[in-house]
Amino acid sequence: MGMNGLLVKSSIFLLLFFLPGDTSPITEPQYLVLVPYLIHTDSQEKVCIQLTHLNESVTLSATVEDLWGNRSLIDDVVSEKDVFTCIPFSPRVPLPFVFLNVTVRGATLQFSSRNVLAVQNSESLVFIQTDKPIYKPGQTVLFRIVSLDEEFRPVNEMVSMILDPKKNRLYQWTNAELEMGFIQLFFNLTSEPMQGTYTVVAQKASGKKVQHSFSVEEYVLPKFEVTVKMPKVISILDEELKVTVCGLYTFGKPVPGLVSFRVCRNFERASMFCYGEESRAVCEEFSGQVNIYGCISEVVKTKLFQLKRSGYENKLHVEAKIKEEDTGVELTGTSFSEITATISRVTFELSDTYYKRGVPFFGQYQKNTKTLILGREFLSPVWPPVFEDLCMCFLLFQAVHKNNIFCYDRNWVVPSYGERYLHLKRFYSPSNSFLKIEPKSKPLSCGSTTDIRVHYILTPAAVGEQKKITFYYLVMAKGNIKQGGTHILDLDQESDNGVFSLQLSVQADIAPVAQVLVYTTVSRKEVIADSAKFYTELCFNNKVDLSFSPSAGLPSSDAHLQFQASPNSLCAVRAVDKSVLLMKPEADLSPTSVSSWSVEQVRACSEQELGWKQGKVPLVRADTGRLKLDADIGLACLELSIVDFFFISPHSDMSTETASNQLSTPEEVTETVRKYFPETWIWSLVPISSEGKADLEVTIPDTITEWKANAFCTSADTGFGLSPTVSLRAFQPFFVELTMPYSVVRGESFTLKATVFNYLPACIRVSVTLAQSTHFLATLVEKEEESHCLCENGRKTVAWLVTPKSLGPVEFSVTTEALQNQQPCGNYIVETPEKGRKDTVIGQLLVEPGKYEVTEIRAFLIGRFPVVALRSPPLPLAISWNCTEAVSFSGVPVKEEFSLLLPENVVPDSGRAYFSVLGDIMGTAMQNLHQLLQMPFGCGEQNMVLFAPNIYVLDYLNKTGQLSEEIKSKATGYLVSGYQRQLSYKHPDGSYSTFGPRYGQPGNTWLTAFVLKSFAQARHHIFIEERHIQDALHWLSYKQKENGCFQSSGTLLNNAMKGGVDNEATLTAYITIALLEIPLPVTVCVCILTWATCAVSVNTVVTTICSRLEK
Repeated sequence: MGMNGLLVKSSIFLLLFFLPGDTSPITEPQYLVLVPYLIHTDSQEKVCIQLTHLNESVTLSATVEDLWGNRSLIDDVVSEKDVFTCIPFSPRVPLPFVFLNVTVRGATLQFSSRNVLAVQNSESLVFIQTDKPIYKPGQTVLFRIVSLDEEFRPVNEMVSMILDPKKNRLYQWTNAELEMGFIQLFFNLTSEPMQGTYTVVAQKASGKKVQHSFSVEEYVLPKFEVTVKMPKVISILDEELKVTVCGLYTFGKPVPGLVSFRVCRNFERASMFCYGEESRAVCEEFSGQVNIYGCISEVVKTKLFQLKRSGYENKLHVEAKIKEEDTGVELTGTSFSEITATISRVTFELSDTYYKRGVPFFGQYQKNTKTLILGREFLSPVWPPVFEDLCMCFLLFQAVHKNNIFCYDRNWVVPSYGERYLHLKRFYSPSNSFLKIEPKSKPLSCGSTTDIRVHYILTPAAVGEQKKITFYYLVMAKGNIKQGGTHILDLDQESDNGVFSLQLSVQADIAPVAQVLVYTTVSRKEVIADSAKFYTELCFNNKVDLSFSPSAGLPSSDAHLQFQASPNSLCAVRAVDKSVLLMKPEADLSPTSVSSWSVEQVRACSEQELGWKQGKVPLVRADTGRLKLDADIGLACLELSIVDFFFISPHSDMSTETASNQLSTPEEVTETVRKYFPETWIWSLVPISSEGKADLEVTIPDTITEWKANAFCTSADTGFGLSPTVSLRAFQPFFVELTMPYSVVRGESFTLKATVFNYLPACIRVSVTLAQSTHFLATLVEKEEESHCLCENGRKTVAWLVTPKSLGPVEFSVTTEALQNQQPCGNYIVETPEKGRKDTVIGQLLVEPGKYEVTEIRAFLIGRFPVVALRSPPLPLAISWNCTEAVSFSGVPVKEEFSLLLPENVVPDSGRAYFSVLGDIMGTAMQNLHQLLQMPFGCGEQNMVLFAPNIYVLDYLNKTGQLSEEIKSKATGYLVSGYQRQLSYKHPDGSYSTFGPRYGQPGNTWLTAFVLKSFAQARHHIFIEERHIQDALHWLSYKQKENGCFQSSGTLLNNAMKGGVDNEATLTAYITIALLEIPLPVTVCVCILTWATCAVSVNTVVTTICSRLEK
């Protein structure tokens, strides 16, 4: 084969031929073996064997040989003249390679071969789904981990963990059992967690890790979305562009309000901040009221931004803000346009890099977004074919939209026009016979059968006396042979120059890309072949469909979530408020996103691995009766490339007219009290029946919004399946919404706003009232009115100045009612719903004290068998008890009175008192140990003082057999919370301090030893990452001086917690005890030091620990 006719690519196929050694048409027996060079464990592989022109019965045997022996794949007697068969097999164990032995034996024929196949461990596909992308402090994180094999079948392997924003490992599951390939877990956030980005990490059996992030913030969900529409790309010749800004509520209605947006082009090298904003960008500002559709459009002239000037960023940025009418709530949306100097772009797509004489050439010429299909009639070479007799001819095509202007100035950008060249090499065939698979310009539809057209030219030199030619084809995807077959061409009825079609079944097993190989043998030395890639839609064998019935409904009404999937599947469904996705957008689960997490497809083996020379494939030994077949690597062998996938977030322009019309009559809406406003509505596992269906009955929450739901299912038979995202709109035509902050401090006044919306097709008069409560004071901001007039699509906002009086969650109940009132609304007649109309919404606001909690404990021994009477405090800041009937040992009553005085600066109403009287000298230390359990909080010192007793209580109750599941769950929950919190006070060097590294103070030696000791003891009850213990050990090792003493470092606010550790000697004793109490790792050496200089008295020798970690 001539060198100009070769495509040098990688191959993952071995082709083995055994033929006589001349060029005449084939009449003698031959065989051919096709098998992937790289095979995978736990994967169904195939080896295809072709036998042709047999003149006697033979025995065909194939075996796979590994360290454990031989395994037979086939051992059959073949009597037919021509045979083509594909045999499935799978490697038994993960070895680096195996041998494939193929033998053909007959009376006079005997062929055999032994070839090595590389084996690679199958890598699972793992992805993680959380119930939402963002959480508030104190909420529960729900998440799922899904594990699939290369064929998207469920597998069970996983180790997972939770990392905080500092990458500390907060929790770990090591023995979680997956069901049907996935598992649901949860993790509780503390009330004061470290805010930022957390990570769920799943570790595969291979050790590779998959991560999924979520955020923890204090937030108020947005009520509407701001979108900016503008061209994605503009050229430097464009004189204007149109910018449209729209605001839509999550329930689909337009937002009334004022829009302001600015268009900016930033400088490439912005000046210092002190020179002002004009030194960083050129901007133009626009503003105006939205129209009835909630939008505003402006045509922006580009002259101000000097698009042809260099020195600027090649982007126009737009930042738009919409301030909601009456409430003043302001949200932002952004977008940008790329600025390009390329006026037109020309590309050749789906085009080969070679041509075959007499066979149509297929390709696409694309200018920007317009595509032209190229056939032979379009081709006119700009460089004439030369040296044709020497087989070195080539074609060169040039596509030009417009000639470029050759001009250069560093201060200006010059327009450029598309120009591309396509260089085609001639494909050489000894017999001038060719095959060409016709490409497809669009992805193939999943679940369909498509015709693959194959063009052929067969010359008499290739055909000889044969009346029928057999074409063989293979379909490969994901590194495996998926389909195979033959097509027989009858030359008595067909021309030796024409087209035939093959049927390709497009199923999930060949997605997302399949490669088709078609070949035939026409002489002892030549194989005519071609291969082509066909991209398919992404799909799965488990067809999952999800739908709401109805697709819109009233708050608190019933709905059905209907499933269709493979029988006996297990489905996981999630439905989340659209507002959450506006707060923190995330990519929906989709076939594209799931495939992007997939393992990399089988890499093609390199030429060096097989010892190939450039352009040549040594397919067989060049012995007598066998030959070395020269083949075009890109054609005779299949290649599978890694396909890149990207996350997508499909935008759904859901129409709201249907639901609005359905709910527009007041008779259809009953009186509502709305107080259930979840952010995640549905997070459930749903089993599918044997009929392939399921129906989940749900109650629509009270939020007026759009709910986004999707589901994935797994089946042992059909594997993984994924539904499209579906929506349900919760809406009623007349309702009230509250606007308030996330939290306030008690005594701090804020404005509570209630906005009434009317989407009824008539004018109504409404009243708006705020229920009175002892927990807050409220006064109307404006003069009180008995009623307000609202016409169709109208709204009214009523505001109160509220001052909370109580701590914790405080409820606000606002009611709006359509009144029976004949007073007209201007020129419009007021209509009253026949059954009346009332909507009540109950919202919660977190009221914080703004200070910190202090606890004081008093203990008294007052006698035996006391009886205690509780009296009301004589003073507002005092609590007292009068023990009027206590009995002494002699039987004489004992009376004792005491008071607990609260400090003068106490936060009003925050004082609380608890008392208990026990007939046991050990008091609460023995009989009420569970009362010692407390949720850790506060600074690094306070947190640890509350953290440690939980360990001691758990240990005592466990060893004495008194530990109940309820107490254990409560205590471990407190430990997990305290562990999370303490890590926020850790320094990068491994030490701990009262307020952490934020304030520049060094780590404290005593506190670090206390944390080390407590963490080591807590490991028996909760997960503690070993790294934190090692970091503290390492830091303490560098605080030990040459005389054995430990150097004091840092400060404590509450020195009393050290319990008498007030000098270097006692500090060293404390650290020594702490180190002796924990099981030290083998990397820490233990030694005996004479502690003379640290001793309190002379010649004192103590056992201490030399905690210098081995380098």
